Amino acid sequence: MQNAITDIASLRVGHAHDHAALTGCTVILADNGAVAGVDQRGGAPGTRETDLLHPLNLVEKVNAILLTGGSAFGLDAAAGVMQYLEEHGHGYETAHGRIPIIPAAVIYDLGIGDSRVRPDARMGYAACQTASSQPPAQGNAGAGTGATVGKILGRGQAMKAGIGTASVEIGSGIRVGALIVVNAFGDVIDPLTGSILAGVRGDADPSGGTPPSIFADSQKILASLAGTEFPLASPGENTVIGVIATNATLTKGQAAKIAGMAHNGIARTIRPAHTMFDGDTLFTLATGERTNPATPLDVSAIGAAAADIVASAILNAIRFAGRAGDLPASRDL
Repeated sequence: MQNAITDIASLRVGHAHDHAALTGCTVILADNGAVAGVDQRGGAPGTRETDLLHPLNLVEKVNAILLTGGSAFGLDAAAGVMQYLEEHGHGYETAHGRIPIIPAAVIYDLGIGDSRVRPDARMGYAACQTASSQPPAQGNAGAGTGATVGKILGRGQAMKAGIGTASVEIGSGIRVGALIVVNAFGDVIDPLTGSILAGVRGDADPSGGTPPSIFADSQKILASLAGTEFPLASPGENTVIGVIATNATLTKGQAAKIAGMAHNGIARTIRPAHTMFDGDTLFTLATGERTNPATPLDVSAIGAAAADIVASAILNAIRFAGRAGDLPASRDL
């Protein structure tokens, strides 16, 4: 176990990014296909191919999940992932060829770098080419390249965030991993101490410096603005997106339940979470290496573990992030 989503056998993760434009994408490839579910809770989602994950719909397995920057423009990166998977013979079998199945979710990162540069098909293809079973880079990498938090008072008081991963083994060889992109409206909280690790800073010092104990506290700001007509600086420019993976054998309904339970990890570490200004979306991938079907007890245990590792992955996204676009990261403070 290497505390990464790639501890789930048959999964590979690849990043592609533009550090000058501060955007990128991340692909999670399921070489043998995986049963998938989704749970979307924020009020401003940007997604692709999520309807097919409903338990009543036909397709049972997906070939990859794409996490990307660029807002809705970034969904173009899925075309490159489709091209790569088609070239390698992966996809849903039809009478006229295989169709790769690639659900996706986006973050809004247009405000930190060059908004004219967004993940496209070429970048999606490049992410697949770099995909590896090794632990993926964290922080300013892939879809986390342009991720930020604490934007309620504008970019000048925000902080840099990123992408993080974590994993755990529970029970009799059941593994659970997560890969999370943190671009939240709220602050990131250490659930053990309740202290803010990253969020809206209490000053707008152009140098980006501020004592680590001085944060404005997004939730208090939000409460103080209730009932007013204060124009928020970044409505619809925030979200937490990610993937939970397990080697268990699940149905689509069970996978969706686990994605729903995993949102508890967001609630523990992001304050406030699931707002109207976030597009919080979590997918579950079940690769089925453990061939015995999951019981209700297994689903509950995996879901509880998923919440824990989502929280850990969010904290890793903050700890590994570095300064970019003139915004400080937690470790810079």
